[in-house]
Amino acid sequence: MELMRLGAPGHEHPFVRDDAGVIRDLGPITTDIDGAFLAADGIARVRAALERGELREAATDGLRIGAPITRPTAVVCIGQNYVAHAAESGSEPPTHPVVFFKHPNTVVGPNDVVLLPPGAEKVDWEVELAVVIGKTARYLASPEAARDVIAGYTISNDVSERAYQLDVSGGQWSKGKCSETFNPLGPVLVPADEVDPQALRLRSFVNGEPRQDSSTADMIFPVLQIVHELSQYMVLEPGDVINTGTPQGVALSGRFPYLDDGDEMTIEIDGLGRQHQRTERVRLA
Repeated sequence: MELMRLGAPGHEHPFVRDDAGVIRDLGPITTDIDGAFLAADGIARVRAALERGELREAATDGLRIGAPITRPTAVVCIGQNYVAHAAESGSEPPTHPVVFFKHPNTVVGPNDVVLLPPGAEKVDWEVELAVVIGKTARYLASPEAARDVIAGYTISNDVSERAYQLDVSGGQWSKGKCSETFNPLGPVLVPADEVDPQALRLRSFVNGEPRQDSSTADMIFPVLQIVHELSQYMVLEPGDVINTGTPQGVALSGRFPYLDDGDEMTIEIDGLGRQHQRTERVRLA
């Protein structure tokens, strides 16, 4: 089962793709896929409705794919969570999760245009497994307890401007992470009980050429540990998104050029689908 939102920006409608691959309208259950829907056992209600045959097949050809969760209240990110990526960034592997934030309004659809800020010269791609929280999490007792608060998983491209992130950061990273369109998300939200988050191959390509190819098995801090540790420092709310880090193979390594106007990114994770974005330079009048 895959949850999705289709339609023009700001006018997306919720759908579900059932196990037979048929897309069905979620209108009888919810007006959107958001934190309130997830907190009210929305995924379980969708499953029950599918079992009862209550959801009609939908005609969706030609509809834009939106982010599978709307209005995330927070986008929490984990940095340098793969040993090889920490090394290519010139850092030792962290002993505790490195945490930073993206503004929630960076979230766009998985195939939407990624805008390069005026004058930005070091825009980078980052394929990441994204966790979507389904229940309020505060002071979780153990990593295993985190399993109960995760609604599902999707794909994130944690687009970054490295000069903003490192050269003028003031000691933190969010300047390089928060430009508009810098978090394509989707295409679908897959329920947590259908995914092994530590056994997923993730890849990225630029203009058809391979860049990243790794596995979430190589994470320094696995998903359940990340959610558990974050809950000790902040209250995670339904609808929050957690980007869990990227593997080696980004432009920051010096092995590849940074993104330029008209470049195309393909971002994919096995079992969760594929994104495709084209870059476009913002030109001020």
